Order: sequence, then structure tokens, then C-alpha cells
Amino acid sequence: MSAHSGGYSADPRVRPIEWLPWILALAGFFLLPEYLSLGARILIYILYALSLDLILGYAGIITLGHSAYFGLGAYVAGILAAKAGITDPMVQLVAAAAAGALLGLATGAIILRTKALMCLEIANKATNLTGGADGLSGVVVAPVLGMFRFDIFGRTAYLYCLVVLLAGWWLVRRMIYSPFGTSLTGVRENSLRMHAIGAPVYWRLVLVYALSATIAGIAGGLLTQTSQFVGLNVLSFESAGELLVMLILGGVGRIYGAFVGPVVYLIAQDLFAKQFPEYWGFGIGVMLVLVVMFARGGVLGILDVLLARLRRKS
Repeated sequence: MSAHSGGYSADPRVRPIEWLPWILALAGFFLLPEYLSLGARILIYILYALSLDLILGYAGIITLGHSAYFGLGAYVAGILAAKAGITDPMVQLVAAAAAGALLGLATGAIILRTKALMCLEIANKATNLTGGADGLSGVVVAPVLGMFRFDIFGRTAYLYCLVVLLAGWWLVRRMIYSPFGTSLTGVRENSLRMHAIGAPVYWRLVLVYALSATIAGIAGGLLTQTSQFVGLNVLSFESAGELLVMLILGGVGRIYGAFVGPVVYLIAQDLFAKQFPEYWGFGIGVMLVLVVMFARGGVLGILDVLLARLRRKS
């Protein structure tokens, strides 16, 4: 039985091809030093997309409120740094993760769009704590492990984000290829049948939702730490929409779709913004329409088709 219709084997061992993203990421560190700040942002959004894919692609939970956890993690890290004087990046990240987890547990397996908008309104009103519409500046982050200071070139930020992403990927991958992950696929495919065999469907959804929210909170904390600023946009509906577009571009329910989508989206956004500053969103929209119409499985779906044709010819 495959882990998903995308064609991944149920074998939990890491295949050689799965190391390719990490090899490319390390190569980018040495070969593209001028793009490390953008690279760090891409790594953060890969982790963020991975958290959404966990519930959308594998558990079948559709939500446009995921920015609530991302934004909460971002604000918790920022408030600790700017208001409480807690500058240790590990403490900030653990707090961001805990905040995401608690909100995920509190809101349960079904999240409505209004939850994210409610968090946005709270952040907008609590100006003394969050900075309101002006954003929260003055975020101070100490050197990682007391040794690696965040520099203007993004070297430390890039490697720091890469290590955290590696840990998140390992956790998500282990869960997907576990009996628990298989049961989630069963819930997505036929929840009534899972109920019939006595599986605790609701609590499994709550658990995976809380884990997803935890990872999103970590991603939000990383964004604050690497940019040393946090604004209301992290809680916006547009942020949740962008994340969903990234996942669709890469391939939903394909763990590496979460890797491909943010890379395609953010690089395309950067290129379109330079060429057409006022209309870059139109370019992204055209890309999305083309993918939905001609590549239902996203970029990874296109690669699947090409590989299948190569196999037939050989």
C-alpha cells in the first residue's frame, strides 16, 4: 500500500533521491551567497507549507485559518525578544512551538477562517504588546547556541533555518510512514469506514492538527528571528491563501510538494516583482491557473508524467 496516491512507497527508509533537496540546499549556501536571505525565507515557508500539507494532504482537513498558528508563533517570539528581554533563540522557538500547539489543541480538528481573523483583530488592538498596524520592532535575537550571530548576509539565518527544517521534515516523515500516518490516510479516504472499525477518528484529527499547528508556530518564530520584525501580515487571510497556493503549485499530499511549491512561488514572486512591480500577483495567478488546468498534481505531478514517459520509451 502506498503512503499516498502520489506514488511514495510505504517503506520508512529514506531513499537516496530524498537527500536531493538537502544537497541542493547546501550547494545553494556556497554557490549563491548573495541570495541567502531569500533562501532563509524559502526554507521557512517550506516548513510552513509542510505543516499545512500534514493536515490537508494526509488527513484531508481543509483550512484557510492556518496563518493563526504561524502568526501566533511569530508574535510570541517577537514579544519575548522585544518586550520580555528573552533573546535566546532556542527559548523563543520553543515558546512559539508551545503557543502553536496550545492554540491547535484549543481550536480542535475543525478550524474556520474566522479564527485567524480573530487573532488578527486581537493583534491589531493590542498595540502596547504587538505594535498594532506598525508592527513589532526591536526584536533582539542572541547568537545561536551562544556562538553563531545573525549577520546581514543571512549565513547564520540560512543554516539555522535549514537545521530546523531538517528536524521538522524528519518528524513529519516519521509520522507519515507510521501506523498513525496510515490511519490518517484511511480517515481522508473514508472516515465512515474508519469509524466503523472503531478507530478514534476525531482525536487522531485533533492530534495531527495540534502537531501541524506546532510546526506552523515554529515557522512563524523563525520568520521573526531572521527578519527581527513582525507585522500583522503574518496573521492575514492573504498569508493563508499564499500558503495554499504554494502547496498547490508543488503538489498537495506529496511531502516534497511542500519543498517545491514555496521555491517556485517565492522565486517567481521575486522575478515578477522586479519586472512588473504592480502586477506581480497577476503572474502568480496565471501560474496557478495553468497548474490547476494542466497539472493537477502540481510540479511534482509534471515530473511524474515525464518520468513515466521516459520509462515507457526505455
